[in-house]
Amino acid sequence: MIESTLRLSTANLTELEHLALNSELNVADGHARQQLSEGQQRIIDELPTLFEKAAVQPVADLERDAHRAFFHLMGQQSYPIGPNPVLSCYASSVAMEILARSLVTKTDAVALIHPTFDNIPDILRGVGLRLVPLEEDPLHAGDLSSVVPPDVGCIFVTTPNNPTGRVLTRERLAELAAECRRKDVVLALDTSFRGFDTRSHYDHYAVLEASGCRWVVIEDTGKLWPTLDLKVGLLAYSENVGLPIPKIYSDILLGVSPFILALVERFAEDAAGDGLADLHAFVAESRRIVRTTLADVPGVSFPDPDSRVSVERVDLGGRRCADVWSALHERQVYALPCTQFHWADPSLGDRSLRIALARPHTSLRAAVRELRAVLLAH
Repeated sequence: MIESTLRLSTANLTELEHLALNSELNVADGHARQQLSEGQQRIIDELPTLFEKAAVQPVADLERDAHRAFFHLMGQQSYPIGPNPVLSCYASSVAMEILARSLVTKTDAVALIHPTFDNIPDILRGVGLRLVPLEEDPLHAGDLSSVVPPDVGCIFVTTPNNPTGRVLTRERLAELAAECRRKDVVLALDTSFRGFDTRSHYDHYAVLEASGCRWVVIEDTGKLWPTLDLKVGLLAYSENVGLPIPKIYSDILLGVSPFILALVERFAEDAAGDGLADLHAFVAESRRIVRTTLADVPGVSFPDPDSRVSVERVDLGGRRCADVWSALHERQVYALPCTQFHWADPSLGDRSLRIALARPHTSLRAAVRELRAVLLAH
């Protein structure tokens, strides 16, 4: 118990996710680990053919086709093409590193959404940027003139947010983009969980371009499909962004695997049929399993009733997440404490856990039953 608590107090969320990778009761990381659908299994059966295609087709064509299939699936018809094309990265965290290294050449401070996954503040701080917390309530409904502080060079928002699932509406994004233009501040969006929530499928790029603001968007394919973490992160930016993004990109990588680009195109095409709706139904059932299993546990509640993303926060009432996490760890069950999500004030997350929902339902039920037992014992 002491060893687990010490590890929890010093680890970041990715380190805690790594602990869980070999457990059958891993509900920690937000990656897609559910079973393949029938359509997805057919794609896996085609892997030799896809490999041959990737070996002979020009990379530019593969990248163009993968981008088009993915962005159109997400309702993003106005994504950049032409002189500033979308950059393909190994992962969204690589795109984040490129953005951070670009930002620090022009500014020393970023206003970052709070709470959010802790690798974002870690990456931004890692290049020397000072962070100003941007709370969700004023971001979504407050006075935007005060939401955008005068001493930052970038506003960074995750939408849908991880772990809360909150989504910027079209109207609010337009207002925020207009304010960023007025103050000449870069607006950066991380939309890695976009695929789970149709409320975020309006064309963000059309809104951003119409505003005239300087903007950057990070997209991710890795949360959607159970491809054993074969994925791409996508980095899009406006022509007027004023950041050395292409140069920093070239400092870090040449490009991504053409084979993975071919795989992304096929999975996006499958999702454009009934695949995305099936995924939404699967996640909704996973959320129902969590909520019904824990519904009668004293003190437990669910702070994000409208969330549709593939994670679910559980408010533990008076219980400390460190104690619950440690007890789960002894049972080889892994979830994430919410303390680290609250990067500016960890105490705000001291009474909640995050549960990953993109799991086979049998495994999820088993993990949540163990969580129920731990909660009833505390």
